[in-house]
Amino acid sequence: MPVTPSATTIEPSEPMTKQHYNVIIAGAGLSGVGMACHLTMKAPHKSYQIFEGRDAIGGTWDLFRYPGIRSDSDMFTLGYSFRPWTNKQAIADGHTIREYINDTADEYGVRDNIRFNHRIESANWSSEDSRWHVTVKKKGQRKKEVFTCDFFVGCTGYYKYEAGYTPEFPGRENYKGEFIHPQLWPENLDYSNKRIVVIGSGATAVTLIPSLTDKAAHVTMLQRSPSYVASVPKDDIISVQLRKVLPEKVVYRLARARNVALQMGVYNLSKAQPKLMRKLLMKQVEVQVGKDVDMKHFTPRYNPWDERLCAVPNGDLFKALRRGDASVVTDHIDHFTETGIQLKSGEHLEADIIVSATGLDLQLLGNASLSIDDKPVDLGKTVAYRSLMFNDIPNAAMIFGYTNSSWTLKADIGADYICRVLNHMDETGMKQCTPRLHDPNMKTLPFLDFDAGYVQRALARFPKQGIKAPWRVKQNYLFDLIMLRFSKLNDGVLEFSNPTPKAKSLDTKRAEAASASA
Repeated sequence: MPVTPSATTIEPSEPMTKQHYNVIIAGAGLSGVGMACHLTMKAPHKSYQIFEGRDAIGGTWDLFRYPGIRSDSDMFTLGYSFRPWTNKQAIADGHTIREYINDTADEYGVRDNIRFNHRIESANWSSEDSRWHVTVKKKGQRKKEVFTCDFFVGCTGYYKYEAGYTPEFPGRENYKGEFIHPQLWPENLDYSNKRIVVIGSGATAVTLIPSLTDKAAHVTMLQRSPSYVASVPKDDIISVQLRKVLPEKVVYRLARARNVALQMGVYNLSKAQPKLMRKLLMKQVEVQVGKDVDMKHFTPRYNPWDERLCAVPNGDLFKALRRGDASVVTDHIDHFTETGIQLKSGEHLEADIIVSATGLDLQLLGNASLSIDDKPVDLGKTVAYRSLMFNDIPNAAMIFGYTNSSWTLKADIGADYICRVLNHMDETGMKQCTPRLHDPNMKTLPFLDFDAGYVQRALARFPKQGIKAPWRVKQNYLFDLIMLRFSKLNDGVLEFSNPTPKAKSLDTKRAEAASASA
């Protein structure tokens, strides 16, 4: 394990101390820890440092603390390929996932290479020395530090950690009760015997509602339009039985392969036969909610997988509805009142607590800015190469998982590909790898083909995708597995080079001298 150099913090007005690592990773969540583990296994000669803006490992799974927080993907595919998930839960609770990530970090020595409460503000590629110069600010301090690296990897997920997305609700200032976004759930909130309205119909809402019924007087899900909701087993009974006769790693690989095939099968059938899949999904809901629940609340206006399916472990949402502990209202908000929400239909929902499960506010790279030779880079004007890198940006990658499957499936093979690239550059004596878009007239499409509102609001900030490989983002695990793990690196698009350092201009030298004497 590489030795981490000590840092020297300095005032912003002083010339900044530069410390060098082979790889800098932004974020210590599921992707960042996974990236570090892949480096440890496949490029152990590389020094690396993770900068994490918060004070803990886990990313999403440490940030979200609302009641019932859980995965909406099975853990045999959300878990790392190299470290078996041994818990019987296929759909796992948030704290269990957090423990899994932390245990993985400790097993592979990752924790010693993390600087907590350090947020990356910017990264500037310098052609002079073929390195990224990364500016970092520690929480609670005005001082900044600059670190350099040969390769920069963004593992910050795709949404803003500071706050989620909340629409402008008319009259919200008049509401006298408690208003909460799940991303900022208050610690030790007492909701005993409270009337709760949860605004939203996505994964967060369907998770919260059955969990809140344990103590609340009643919970109402208020939605503008329904989402597809599918009941899934919480425990993997097949794997539990196979563990009695097979080694853990074998059981894990079998479960992972089975669930990948199932996820792809459901997605492909949804796209090829949307009417059939819609009928199947509607039928399973109808059986579980019973005759007392109007099916209009579970009949979406869009086709399956135009937005992400919501998983309901062991049908817990449907059980809460059948018991009468929860209810669903499909309507539009007119305005908030002092005691609740006035709907456009004329109905009024009384609420002691209103939860706005209205989605995320998306951003890339933890809102850090990128530049090349001090010229700002707009990622929204770039094209993604192999869903990982960007045209004309050297030695940089961004881990971005699947929207139609488990995030970590893509993160694993993406990290593996980055290690291949790093090792190839060492073997060939190259310092730089840069995707080059040789056809500037190639038609481009949005990076994500996904209709969810939180995605549509942010598409302008995301890179584009092309209409052909290696610029195409297919959201297909088998396609990506072949493309990232088995395809040749010298594909005529990824340019490997060993450029001669650019000499500093006279103006640059004068500016640096002025900064040093300030």
